[in-house]
Amino acid sequence: MTQSIASEAGMQLRKGKDPRCRELIQFAVLCRAITLLLQAIFNLLIPDHAADAFSPPRLSESGFCDWLVEKLLGGLSRWDAEHFLFIAEYGYVYEHNGAFFPLFPLSLQVVAETVLWPLRGFLCLRSRLLLSAALLNSLFSVLASWALYELGCAVLQCHRKAFLSAIFFCLTPANVFMAAAYSESMFALLVFGAMWQLEKGRRWTSTLLFAVATGVRSNGLINAGFLLYSRTKHFASQLQAETGSGTKLWQIPRQFLIWAASLVVMSIPVFLPFALFQFYAFLKFCKPSISPEFALPEPLLQLAVEKGYRVAGLKGVEPQWCSWDLPVLYTYIQDAYWNVGFLRYFELKQIPNFLLAAPTIVLGSWAAWRYIRANPWHCLVLGLLRRKAGGVKREDSGKPAAGFCSPGVLVYLVHAMALLIFGTFCMHVQVLTRFLGSSSPVLYWFFAHLLHDHEPLLQNRDQSTGHATLHFEKPSLGNSLPSGNRNENLVLALLSNWRQTTTLTKCILAYVLSYWLLGLVLHCNFFPWT
Repeated sequence: MTQSIASEAGMQLRKGKDPRCRELIQFAVLCRAITLLLQAIFNLLIPDHAADAFSPPRLSESGFCDWLVEKLLGGLSRWDAEHFLFIAEYGYVYEHNGAFFPLFPLSLQVVAETVLWPLRGFLCLRSRLLLSAALLNSLFSVLASWALYELGCAVLQCHRKAFLSAIFFCLTPANVFMAAAYSESMFALLVFGAMWQLEKGRRWTSTLLFAVATGVRSNGLINAGFLLYSRTKHFASQLQAETGSGTKLWQIPRQFLIWAASLVVMSIPVFLPFALFQFYAFLKFCKPSISPEFALPEPLLQLAVEKGYRVAGLKGVEPQWCSWDLPVLYTYIQDAYWNVGFLRYFELKQIPNFLLAAPTIVLGSWAAWRYIRANPWHCLVLGLLRRKAGGVKREDSGKPAAGFCSPGVLVYLVHAMALLIFGTFCMHVQVLTRFLGSSSPVLYWFFAHLLHDHEPLLQNRDQSTGHATLHFEKPSLGNSLPSGNRNENLVLALLSNWRQTTTLTKCILAYVLSYWLLGLVLHCNFFPWT
């Protein structure tokens, strides 16, 4: 599926359909290159923190090339990245590995054993897996920025705001996780691509992409809501049309049954990868007779003894979760290993983590308030009903037809708020930045909305195009920037004229860039981060 998205992106670039795509992809590639360069520099200059994190022993013999890869890309293998690399190399050996879904480590393994197979004489498997992660996530994040741009064009109905939001995605506060051996980039590409395909009316392509995304991260389950909402909105529109005309009322019960059946059919593919993975875990850890014991290297068994890890396939005391009515390993791991649950993280010692997540919480809440205040009726009826004006059906009068407050944004806002509320009250709150940044376009759209509509430097309207153009008081500054009829990277333009920007613009840019840089400094050296 990612290959089809990449081929479509390449086709658009070759046709020159939208020149902004080329500039966006070039900027995204530049951001990935700078990220890889900076993490290597910080990893070399700053000593690693002695973190209490999963750190399996290295069993492969290492040579000079392996040492070089570790020095250049070692910052990408910190924290949870160790789990993904370990699973790609050894499989699901320990019980708590089951919190990390299989599609991303499987992709690493495939690339390491195929594309990077000629390097096997120089690099051990782990080094090839780490190199695969760097290459794949660079590709995934670049394609995700393009998919977000196309999605923004379809929903916001404004190419400039869509382009600006995609630029912000390239500079996302969760930047380090888009580059490290994490599944965020792959998930963002699949989710943004699925949302875009759904906006284009390609419902089954969208369903397939959402289903694949569930094989990458567990929160892909909530994306079934987009499919359900799409069908429900279509059903409500049909119902309103037929009720208004006073005809074919006898068909409503039949249409209701078709609608209900379609909801079930479209939900099954999204939930299926999660269910299959839990079933696989059940066989592996709860049925050793079905999943026979395998030869595990002694150092890995020793690590299990020292850390108290439960090993798959070993006969003995059956894990507690195996006897549940619905044996879901993922739920057990979140509860038993990481103490994830409602309000469990609300402790005084976690105040620094809440402060770390505060910008995301504030911006997400502010975005919701802005939208609700602009579209109270549309939000009240969940976008399923339309008002009439002068006998003609229309959306809320006086509301903008394009931009962040347009009707099409509602379902994305509800999705973002569900993630925000769940992440704040039921998760380790510091992961909220990357949790929302890799799953929802709303924050990036809101950034674009605030800057595009409230930054005076972007307020001058080009009468011939109707789009905002950069306007500066000093002619020399204005002449040094691209004109309004050409594509320009507005973020870089604003940074180059920092003193002239508003306080709001400074705060947004400072937040994005500081998290972009601090994430590389801290995460790549085993310091706690988001």
